[in-house]
Amino acid sequence: MLANKRMLALGTGAVAIAMTVAACSSGAVQSGGGSTGAGGTVTLNVATVNNAQMKDMEKLKTEYETANPGTKVNFQVMEEGDLRAAVTADVASGAGQYDIVTIGAYETPQWGANGWLVDLTPSLQSDASYDVNDLLPPVRAVNTFDNKLFAVPFYGESSILMYNKEILDKAGVKLSQNPTWQEVADAAKKVNTADMAGICMRGKPGWGDLFAPLTTVVQTFGGSWYDGSWKATVNTPEWKEAVSFYKKMLDDSGEKDPVSYSFNECLTALKEGKAAMWADASVAASMLEAADSPVKGKMGYAHMPVSKTKESGWLWSWNLAIPASTKQKDAAIKFVKWATSKDYIKLVGTKIGWSNVPPGSRTSTYQLPEYKDAAKAYAPITLDVMSSVNPKQPGVNPQPWVGIQYVSIPEFQDVGNQCAQLVADYLANRGTVDDALGKCQSIAQQAGDKHKK
Repeated sequence: MLANKRMLALGTGAVAIAMTVAACSSGAVQSGGGSTGAGGTVTLNVATVNNAQMKDMEKLKTEYETANPGTKVNFQVMEEGDLRAAVTADVASGAGQYDIVTIGAYETPQWGANGWLVDLTPSLQSDASYDVNDLLPPVRAVNTFDNKLFAVPFYGESSILMYNKEILDKAGVKLSQNPTWQEVADAAKKVNTADMAGICMRGKPGWGDLFAPLTTVVQTFGGSWYDGSWKATVNTPEWKEAVSFYKKMLDDSGEKDPVSYSFNECLTALKEGKAAMWADASVAASMLEAADSPVKGKMGYAHMPVSKTKESGWLWSWNLAIPASTKQKDAAIKFVKWATSKDYIKLVGTKIGWSNVPPGSRTSTYQLPEYKDAAKAYAPITLDVMSSVNPKQPGVNPQPWVGIQYVSIPEFQDVGNQCAQLVADYLANRGTVDDALGKCQSIAQQAGDKHKK
């Protein structure tokens, strides 16, 4: 994924910060990673994000434990920011607190190149029943470095526009399948009321929170983090136009306190009828169409809105990886294979519901009759968008890295988090757009300087 290995060394400052946060969020997970207890019982410690699909995996762990007597699986489920900090600290330091970790497409190739993760390739390729070639090519590619698979996708996603058809129809609002951002902003304004936001968008500070959708807005408006020479291009008219547009749309039609909203909050708002539209991760569609969802069958789905580009969706996957520091490598590999297998997909479908099946990970999932029926409202558009986005050049201009809603350099976590806080302050009327982008420009340039040739 990255040509320059100099880019793959995580700065000591970032590790120190992550270790501090990790110390505060380690919870009940025992130190020293998985252990072998009395009678040969193996305990696996799993760190994962608090998304619905991961919570389903925790619910189904008893199925695995029953089929594998002598193995116990402990889950620690965290907010996305806390997970990243805790896992980065543990894996980078080799502390061995976790045996299995949930990481994103951003981390996998960098950590694999650093030797922090177990190479899963031999174990997966030697097991014909696992069928590694069934993994969707885009998400398989982002988890590969030097032709080695260092993580496997639990689910993959792009981003799409989701809207309540009943609400829009009642207001006489029609949306195209490939809408522009202005079209969406106008629609949101028409359906916005005192009790319901016209649109919900992430505003919570964090590179994986606010900046996940906002970066794609910037890109389709013609902006980028860096030019081809690693000169930061944040303090530019394109960024200002995109960020100002984002704030105006939220001011006119968004949730009342956007800096408190990220994925889970917007999901809840849409389900509870407190928001009419939402542009975010495509995986959310499966939750909106779940059997217990109040808006099941009421939703419409479209491509992520654009301005100057043909597409503006992102490409992401949440993946299971094994730290090189684990003391339970074989047991960890066995669990990872189970949790990302074809049989696990079917287990979720039969035990929890076919709409809850982790999407975007396996080609065969989209051939299952039960899933095709349950996911007919959103599965085709998810595959279409995932196949249409271009992680090599998602915006108007070429970029010297591969990635859409992130810059694939180790420093980006810190850069993105700092800049997201500055922009969140602007969204909350605690600063100006010029001040936010000016300070972000300096922060981004310090990181960019490390990658200039």
